Amino acid sequence: MGDYMVAERELNLAELAYTQIRRMILEKELPSGMSVVEGRLADHLDISRTPVREALMRLAAEDLLVKQGSRSFAVRNVSATEFFQGIHIREILEREAINLSFDRLDRSMLENLRQEVIELGETPEQTAAQWQLDDRLHLMFPRVSGNTVLLRSISELRTLTRLCEVTYPLGRVPASTREHLAILDALLDGDSVGAREAMVMHLRNVATDCMDILRGG
Repeated sequence: MGDYMVAERELNLAELAYTQIRRMILEKELPSGMSVVEGRLADHLDISRTPVREALMRLAAEDLLVKQGSRSFAVRNVSATEFFQGIHIREILEREAINLSFDRLDRSMLENLRQEVIELGETPEQTAAQWQLDDRLHLMFPRVSGNTVLLRSISELRTLTRLCEVTYPLGRVPASTREHLAILDALLDGDSVGAREAMVMHLRNVATDCMDILRGG
């Protein structure tokens, strides 16, 4: 019984470490290319090394980290090519996610989400709350569709493209707010085609803004 409780505690700590480190990467506390040393991270999180090691291995399996040595990793750099390829595949999958989920979406949920988009859009800087809202909006469609493979694929692609976005901040909160509202307004109007087109336009605008930054424009 004692061994079971110890194992369960280690499992819970590994999940906690995973969640914390993943958040640190996606919120740029651990920027792309930065070395991540197991011992230092364990001290910072005040968690023993074993669960931290398990969390790091899990993040490496998800391609958020790359292994450097026996006890160290680095936050993955996403190339421009990977970013644009990821956005292109997201266009296809997220358009289909809206198609599959359209008849299952709850109107009150859409209305509440729309109000949050408006409220958070008043802050022009990209915050953790805005990233979380972005996740909820984009993952709502594959989640409601009930297609777990689609949900996992879109989630993984979002992680890939977001790594590039936090490396090269796009400063597009006002634009994303307008584009997200266009998607939600089309859904509230019962316009499935318009919602899919608005999603594709949103993703293409993200890609265009990223291209401008990479070109120094």
